[in-house]
Amino acid sequence: MKEQNRSRKRKRGKVHKNSSPSSSTPTGDGHSKLSGVNQSPASKNAISKTKKASSFLDKMKARLSGGHFRMLNEKLYTCSGDEALNYFKENPDLFNVYHAGYQEQMLHWPEQPVNIITKWLKDHSPSLVVADFGCGDGRLARSVKNEVWSLDLVANDPSVIACDMSNTPLLSLSVDVAVFCLSLMGTDYPSYIQEAHRVLKPRGWLLIAEVKSRLDPNTGGADPNKFLKAICELGFTTESKDFSNKMFALFYLKKKEKQNSVDKEINWPELKPCIYKRR
Repeated sequence: MKEQNRSRKRKRGKVHKNSSPSSSTPTGDGHSKLSGVNQSPASKNAISKTKKASSFLDKMKARLSGGHFRMLNEKLYTCSGDEALNYFKENPDLFNVYHAGYQEQMLHWPEQPVNIITKWLKDHSPSLVVADFGCGDGRLARSVKNEVWSLDLVANDPSVIACDMSNTPLLSLSVDVAVFCLSLMGTDYPSYIQEAHRVLKPRGWLLIAEVKSRLDPNTGGADPNKFLKAICELGFTTESKDFSNKMFALFYLKKKEKQNSVDKEINWPELKPCIYKRR
C-alpha cells in the first residue's frame, strides 16, 4: 500500500515537472498571455520599429523646444525690459518654454550660480530681506529662510511679482540684498541696477552672477573692470569678485552709506548678448 502511494506521488511530481512555464496561460478575457519566448520575428520587429519611431519623435520635440529657447533667449538679450514684459504679457506660455530651455542648459553646467548665492545667504543672517531680480522659478526663495521678493516678467506662482526689472513695486530703502543671477539680459540693464540701488538700504548688498563670456574683452565682451567701475560710480563699493568658475563670474558689492549728491553721466559698457548657434 505504501509502495502504491509513493508511486502515485512520483507520477504527480512528473506531471508537475513537465508542465511548461512558457506555455499559454489563460487570462480573464479568454485570451492567452504569450511569453517573450513565443513572440514571432515579425512581432519583435514591429516592437523595435515602434521604439525607434518614439525615440525619433522625442528627438524632434527636443530640437523644436531647443529652437524656441534659442529664439526667446536671443530676444531677451536684444530688447529692453519693457519690451520683454509686453512680449510675455501677450505670449505668457512662451515664458514656460524659455525657462524649460534654460533649465535644460543649466543641467550641462558643472555648478550653478544660484547654489553659490544660496550658500552665501545661509552664511549670513536669515533676517536679511532679499530681492531676487529675474527669479525664474523662484528657487532662491524656496532654498533660504530669508524673506525674498521674487521678481520676474511673468508670475507663474503667487509668490512671484510680475514686473519690469527697472520698475518694481518695492519701496525705496527696503531691501538688504539685491540679487541678479544671470538676469542682466536687457539692453537697458543699467536701469535694473539703478532700480536695485533705489530699493537697497545703505550698506545693503548687491550680488551679481553673470555669464563669463559677456565679460571677456578677448571675445567681444565687456571689460569687467569698466563694468564694476560703472556700478561703483552709481554708488557702490566692490567687496569681492570671483572668476574661478568656468561658466560665470560673481561680484559682491555694497551700497555706499553716503551717496554722491552730484549726478553725473555714467559710461556703462555694453554687455555681449548670449546667443546660441542655430543648428
